[in-house]
Amino acid sequence: MRHTALFTRVTLSIAALAFVSGAIAQDSAVAVLKRASAAMGEPRTIRYTAEGTGWTFGQAFKPGMPWPKTDIQSLTRTMNYANSSMREEIAFSRGEPRGGGGYPLSGQQRNDQYLSGSYAWNAVAVAAAPGPRFVVDRTHQLWISPHGVISAAQRNNATVTWPDKGGKSLAAVAFIEAGKFAATAFINDAFLVERVESRFPDPVLGETNTVTVYSNYRDYAGVKFPGRIQQSQGGHPTLDVSIKDVQPNVPAEYAVPDNVRGAKDRITTDKVADGVWYVAGASHHSVAIEMKDHLILVETPLNDMRSGPVLEAVKSLVPGKKIRYVINSHSHFDHSGGLRAAVAEGATIIAQAQSKAYFERAFATRGKIAPDLLTKSGKKATVRPVKDRMTLSDGTRTVELYRIGNSIHADTFLMAYLPKERLLVEADAYTPIPPGAKPPATPNANNVNLIENIERLKLGVDRILPLHGRVVPLADLYTTAGRTPPK
Repeated sequence: MRHTALFTRVTLSIAALAFVSGAIAQDSAVAVLKRASAAMGEPRTIRYTAEGTGWTFGQAFKPGMPWPKTDIQSLTRTMNYANSSMREEIAFSRGEPRGGGGYPLSGQQRNDQYLSGSYAWNAVAVAAAPGPRFVVDRTHQLWISPHGVISAAQRNNATVTWPDKGGKSLAAVAFIEAGKFAATAFINDAFLVERVESRFPDPVLGETNTVTVYSNYRDYAGVKFPGRIQQSQGGHPTLDVSIKDVQPNVPAEYAVPDNVRGAKDRITTDKVADGVWYVAGASHHSVAIEMKDHLILVETPLNDMRSGPVLEAVKSLVPGKKIRYVINSHSHFDHSGGLRAAVAEGATIIAQAQSKAYFERAFATRGKIAPDLLTKSGKKATVRPVKDRMTLSDGTRTVELYRIGNSIHADTFLMAYLPKERLLVEADAYTPIPPGAKPPATPNANNVNLIENIERLKLGVDRILPLHGRVVPLADLYTTAGRTPPK
């Protein structure tokens, strides 16, 4: 009996290792990838169409909550592996009312987004809109796709191990795309990519994990492609779609528009009051405020690439005064992506209280794939929380901070009010419509909510300094929201 049991265990062990020892003898990552490439097909380009559910990364209603849900009516991705390019056409609508993302509160939105090498842009009505901040994410998505990850692993000296995942023996092929992302592709005994675990640089989190699962493979003219794609980022779902159509080797050449190739970040500093500057020139703005012996900066957005130069420009406005405080309008990643640069500068971060622990954990993460300003500085963050209100004063100037209550956009909304100058600084609660444009037939709920907060707090506002758009009189907000401006 003991000999029989031993024989059974050995037999089972051999069977469990059939994939690794019988099929490819564990000889090298090169052999695994070669077999996977042959099994999956080697398309130069591939286009797939899908539908399902998405979630908007970095736009949670509260820090730590799942990303807000969207309903994807149509998603078409066309990927060209030969020249590292991709186009994504998506039609979607909100799946829940709360949370950010810049999408309309009702109705469908369509986006047309591109990547070509080191350039990213979005197609808009008049001309392409440069999007350098999207390069990292789109490059990552291209090269963790089922065929993209095989190609990326082959050119990056991948290594292989043989873990057991859920009772299945898988080949785990790991590699690093220098300065861009790290990934491990899990390949099953049919030599199909079943799962990709990856990590990429993020302006808020330092680095964040992505898990992408591919299942229900089907054959399309000799090319294998999954019937379902599920993805999570930062610990929460971001995508779950069913594949409706796949076309290998379709035309996919995307010329980089001249205005995208020649795009340069601009920083403008317009004085709006004595010691107050509107720092603009791009999609996301900031406001600099001079105090007696220091500076306050409202908002460091996007990433190091934007906020690093903004911090330098603001310091040059008043030489000799340091930026002591940086005020974060809310926790959405496009508005908090420059906070790591502010910590590297030595500034104390002022944020709504719910963001404190979240930001402290994020800022403690050091980037290894592409070290950012905070990682290079080695500094530790100081986050000062605001529950509902806070006053900063030096005896000559006062800055009042208020939480915007009952918002559906973010539960961490702060606005800054300068009572002497009668100026209000806010982000996303109101973005001015183009000059001469007609107000929307249905008032934007965020605009109405901002008015309610201004009136509740009895703030005497003459002008709004929005962190998108342009400086406008308070009356513009009321007119856009279909309200009668106060006299």
